[in-house]
Amino acid sequence: MDWRLFMTTFGVIFLAEMGDKTQLAAMTMAASTKKPVAVFIGAALALICVSALGVVVGSLLSDYLPMIWIKRVSAVAFIVIGVMILLDKF
Repeated sequence: MDWRLFMTTFGVIFLAEMGDKTQLAAMTMAASTKKPVAVFIGAALALICVSALGVVVGSLLSDYLPMIWIKRVSAVAFIVIGVMILLDKF
């Protein structure tokens, strides 16, 4: 286990997820249903599945595409999503 990589990944993902829509949705669901354990388990499993998908797709893409193109496509996707959010289309 590469502990430095583990801690870096944990820190980056933890900070990126603080205050995002997922966290706000989980807070709202837990408050409205009064069933925080069910909300926690559902949210945790969903985040695990999404993260696993990202890791698998990222590792597969790295076998076929140069890293610079993966970064460029990711940057364009973030910009497009940001513009869509600004225009209230997302």
